[in-house]
Amino acid sequence: MSDELTNSEKTRYSRHLSLPQVGLEGQLKLTKSSILVVGAGGLGSPSLLYLAAAGIGHIGVIDDDVIDITNLQRQVIHNTSSVGEAKVNSAKRRLLELNPDISVTTFQSRLGIDNALDIISKFDIIIDGTDNFQTRYLINDACEILGKPWIFGSIHQFEGQVSTFNLSHGTNYRDIFPETPPAGFAPNCSEAGVLGVLPGIIGSIQATEAIKLVLDIGQPLSCKLLVFDALTMSSRILNFKANTSRVLISELSLEDEYCMSENTNEILEILPADYIARKKQGWNPFLLDVRREDEELIATINGTDLRICHVEIPSRYRELPLDRDLVIYCRSGVRSAAVQRFLSDSQWPHNNIYNLVGGILNWSNTVDPSIRKY
Repeated sequence: MSDELTNSEKTRYSRHLSLPQVGLEGQLKLTKSSILVVGAGGLGSPSLLYLAAAGIGHIGVIDDDVIDITNLQRQVIHNTSSVGEAKVNSAKRRLLELNPDISVTTFQSRLGIDNALDIISKFDIIIDGTDNFQTRYLINDACEILGKPWIFGSIHQFEGQVSTFNLSHGTNYRDIFPETPPAGFAPNCSEAGVLGVLPGIIGSIQATEAIKLVLDIGQPLSCKLLVFDALTMSSRILNFKANTSRVLISELSLEDEYCMSENTNEILEILPADYIARKKQGWNPFLLDVRREDEELIATINGTDLRICHVEIPSRYRELPLDRDLVIYCRSGVRSAAVQRFLSDSQWPHNNIYNLVGGILNWSNTVDPSIRKY
């Protein structure tokens, strides 16, 4: 890479050059940097487009999928004529159309144990554009081994999350999400749906974080988790501490142990009538509702201590008390059972965790018929 910008580059990046925090020196840093985006889908699309527009000198894209018509509702780097084409090829063509001065390297494969260290080692910063926990644990562990920062992003229906991991010994993905949630606990976009513009917002924030890291400006989301709600246009930042007792990972497991867990704890259940009876005898558990906010407005159990939507549990379970038994409920008992399994699988030092059998529906049928069923 040249130590000077060409006249055409000075014109292209003139708005960056006008920024005191960027200027000529900063733009040269961008042109000499390299960033890998894992996934050319909903999150990867805006990240890739804005990285290319910003002049990131070398962009990597890894994805083994082909474009489907259902992708186009949110994966804006692709177009209708590209349906059936490999996503990495479509993405590369679009990026070079946007900025022919950059270089783009594609990997038409899935990131796995056999290639993660080799591919990730070639780039300065990694952006997570995936939709599953297993690949995120792989990215995390590979980046820890190689000493690379990476930017996490996730989306679910109307909510998104962003954090920067492994930056200057800051938080690691495992500090916030110690274990993989049980199957069915965190459905992907095809199962749960997602607002089309949401990955555009979250992916753009990820690109912003990456550019800040290259330029060494601002305050990155290290030791922080940004949570954005598109329905209320509100956001909050949760602060975390790095786990200083965590053992540094030196190699990737060939048995996928890093991304799988087995529940060896006893699964406890309690019927609504038994819950009432034990409460009358002086039992004082913490009652947790894991439904959505709109469901809470329809019906709720008297004495509920806190509501955390089940998909937020991996990032918010530290809000739960350690000195009381925990009773979890939802509408029918399915989501609460998933949350119970997740908490039981984690290393969180808890007392007994009970799933309220049948949830709101069973409560209405057996304890209080005035509770509205829906």
